[in-house]
Amino acid sequence: PWLTAWPAACLAFPPATRLFGGPPRWGFSPSRLLLPCPVLTLPWASPHTELSDVRRFRSHALNYTTLLLEDEKGILYVGARGAIFALNSSNIADGSQREIQWEASPEKQNDCLQKGKNNKTECFNHVRLVQRLNDTHLYACGTYAFHPLCAAIDADRFALPPHLEEGKEKCPYDPARGYTGLIVDGGLYTATRYEFRSLPDIRRNLHQRPLKTEESPVHWLNDAEFVASVLVRESVHSPVGDDDKLYYFFMERAAEESASFDKSHVARVARVARVCKSDLGGKKILQRKWTSFMKARLVCYIPYYEVLKGVHSVDGGSWPSTIFYATFTLSAQWRSMEASAVCQYNISELQRAFEGPYMQYQDNTRKWTLYDGEVPAPRPGSCITNRSREDGYHSSQDLPNGVLDFVKLHPLMFEEVKPARGEPLLVKKNVLYTALAVDRAPALDGQQYDVLFMGTGDGWLHKGVVIGSAVHIVEELQVFGAPQPVESLVISKGQRSVYVGAASGVLQLPLCSCARYGSCYDCILARDPYCAWDGEGCREVAGAADRTQLTQDVQHGREGCWNGSAQGKAPPRPKNRTVLRGDDVLLPCEQRSNLARAAWLVNGTAGLAAGRGHFRVGVDGLLVTDTLPEHSGDYGCYGEENGLRSPLAAYALTVLPEPPKEQPAPRALPPPHTDRLASPDMKFVYIAVIAVLGGLCLVLSAVLLHVSCLQRRKGRYVLGEPRASSVELQTVSANCLGRGRQEEELSREDGCLQIIPGEAPTAASPARETPLAPPPPPPPLPAEFTNGIAALPNVVRKMNGNSYMLLQQEEPSPSPLYNTSFAEELSKLLEKRKHTQLVDKLDESSV
Repeated sequence: PWLTAWPAACLAFPPATRLFGGPPRWGFSPSRLLLPCPVLTLPWASPHTELSDVRRFRSHALNYTTLLLEDEKGILYVGARGAIFALNSSNIADGSQREIQWEASPEKQNDCLQKGKNNKTECFNHVRLVQRLNDTHLYACGTYAFHPLCAAIDADRFALPPHLEEGKEKCPYDPARGYTGLIVDGGLYTATRYEFRSLPDIRRNLHQRPLKTEESPVHWLNDAEFVASVLVRESVHSPVGDDDKLYYFFMERAAEESASFDKSHVARVARVARVCKSDLGGKKILQRKWTSFMKARLVCYIPYYEVLKGVHSVDGGSWPSTIFYATFTLSAQWRSMEASAVCQYNISELQRAFEGPYMQYQDNTRKWTLYDGEVPAPRPGSCITNRSREDGYHSSQDLPNGVLDFVKLHPLMFEEVKPARGEPLLVKKNVLYTALAVDRAPALDGQQYDVLFMGTGDGWLHKGVVIGSAVHIVEELQVFGAPQPVESLVISKGQRSVYVGAASGVLQLPLCSCARYGSCYDCILARDPYCAWDGEGCREVAGAADRTQLTQDVQHGREGCWNGSAQGKAPPRPKNRTVLRGDDVLLPCEQRSNLARAAWLVNGTAGLAAGRGHFRVGVDGLLVTDTLPEHSGDYGCYGEENGLRSPLAAYALTVLPEPPKEQPAPRALPPPHTDRLASPDMKFVYIAVIAVLGGLCLVLSAVLLHVSCLQRRKGRYVLGEPRASSVELQTVSANCLGRGRQEEELSREDGCLQIIPGEAPTAASPARETPLAPPPPPPPLPAEFTNGIAALPNVVRKMNGNSYMLLQQEEPSPSPLYNTSFAEELSKLLEKRKHTQLVDKLDESSV
């Protein structure tokens, strides 16, 4: 029953038992699985000017995916394909950028081609790492046409050094490989697959003690793809004298015995691994290997096959308050469905998993099972603490062999890292989140709110605020016209900006654009912690001199707009509409917010019930069908959201009982009398002209008859003039997400079908010319068209208040309805537009 209580556009998943079979594994009720619509949608082709404050940078290079922000210096470093840029972080488009060209040499490109690599994507120098090395130098690494190289770059001169370093142990050879790298206290910590035949590895370089992961007898990493790495300064004010730690987030193949995966696929799971910064490796066992490596499974409790896409950490000023945010998607095995989720993890949950029981590998079953034997001391995999120093273990090289042997064979922990509150913050269908960045913003209520910026796989940016145990999506922006994945996101608190990196360029957007909210209702309902109402307009909280005059309600989004005269805009002026009795009339009312519901009042009091009588209420207006004189009156449209009601449009409708009487035409005066009549010569000229014109008509008729016969012999029959080969479907409803406003075109080799809203007489179409031979009968309809669509109409159809008229349809065989690609495209169109109908339930016959 909960499925019918929500619009179809706001549903994420039905219960797990219906969708996947078997017992559900989610720890929360199905009513939490909603598809939250953003409050505000701004597409690329928006008629508004809200995106005018976006700054864009692009050059001759491609793939602007590696970003390093030095906020205090006002510089944004960008690693691209064949170049490194230094941009002014206050305005990346001001033209003051500096550039290092770093293309792969022709020799290396030829070697890359001989290895069978792609000369359009792979045989280039993709810069994968740009980090601050010390006070004077940066450190950068690139794939260099499958022969990685690194360089220490003088930051002031911003030029490559004369000699480059070998990068095979610091940078991946393949630009498509997952990779993460950090420079911490002069040491380079990277994780990737470094060579063609090598195993995935977590390594430390640029350090007096280089380290790597173990490969035998148990592989610590099983075909891992790395996503992110985070440094947590756990040594600061640590009561036990702990060490700083680096956390690595990645995907790998799973082999747990308890994992219930589909046996027909290789299961991949999300992991988090941990190493200690002061690890020096073992003295005899695990020499030049990590002695502190441990890993645990990271779960988000969305359906099986979770794919980790992005990770970002936030702390409240001290490491115990560190929170990790992670985005997940469904794996490629669920190709019929796209969905993403956001989960939040406390660092205490990670510590609990790493301090719990271990797992051991069974050679006979090739599975990991719970280890229930004795654990040596000091605890294997832990960092050196004050307790260890008291026992005489001052570094990892002092650890006994029994501890190192245990670490070598037991890298996997039994406990899973569960999300906060045991459930996702957000589950959203039809979206693939590819990048994530988080900012912590103070609000007027004294609380700190985490604001999430999430990039999608088709060039959109979602902005959401974490409120309680859910994410409220404030807005979605289409930041790239051509669909492309958002690869990286970086937030600047100093510039109040978020930087977006993608294949085509870099964008700079403000963290907030409060001026988009033109009324108090819009400002309060947005629940944006950056914005507040000051009585005249929506202002940014950070720039306000006097915060006592500001109003904001992030928690509930409904308090503070009691004064109806201070809404920031005048009430709408009534518009006159006059129609004849029996006609249909649409009273437009566009909702600015996707979450608002239209409410209509007649003469200021009586409300209209949607779908009853002559009235149909849709997201773009009120449709009055078969109007009667008693329908005349004053109609007011209001937007209702979260308990607030704001006026949007007003109309004065007049229904005339009968057409107005036509005034009698004035009598034509008789032509003035003329004594002079036409002469016989003029009559002869008239007769000659008529004869010539008649002869021409006969000649043209013969030519047309001859051409028609030729066309019949070719077997080609065309009704009407040839037109562009497209099928266009238009409705009077708007898309709640803002994307359905663009016209949908379904190309076909020949034939043109155009369906538009309109009125027409219900008479049948004129008879068509009979072909020489009847066409063969079409194949049976596919399954998806057997319910409600039996044939295309050629007369006016009225269904649920929508009127459509078929303008023209050529008749090649078979019909477009029997084309598989057309069926697939129409199915997608129905999915996109099913929430834009003028009634709550979709009826295919109205399309």
